[in-house]
Amino acid sequence: MSFYRNRYFLSGILLILLGLQFRRVESFVLNERTTRFVAKMTNTPLVDNSTTLGAIFEPVTPPPKKRVTPPRWLGLSMIAFGCVITFHALVIPKQGEG
Repeated sequence: MSFYRNRYFLSGILLILLGLQFRRVESFVLNERTTRFVAKMTNTPLVDNSTTLGAIFEPVTPPPKKRVTPPRWLGLSMIAFGCVITFHALVIPKQGEG
């Protein structure tokens, strides 16, 4: 197998494994640093400080951790796309062949 075929094969296998991972996991909990980064990029506040209580208790809140729930179809589509790429890698002609 040429290097070209190996790249396709590896990327297909990785997509299959990543899709299986997304199918097995219900949600991800981001750490504090990533949660702050996502909040900064989406311009959403970490704490609801629109009320007086929110403004008072903002300094004593626990570290923010965002929960991300991937859609169910994401894992299946990654598995399907990975299978297509893997099978395509098997039918690509070798570099020395015409």
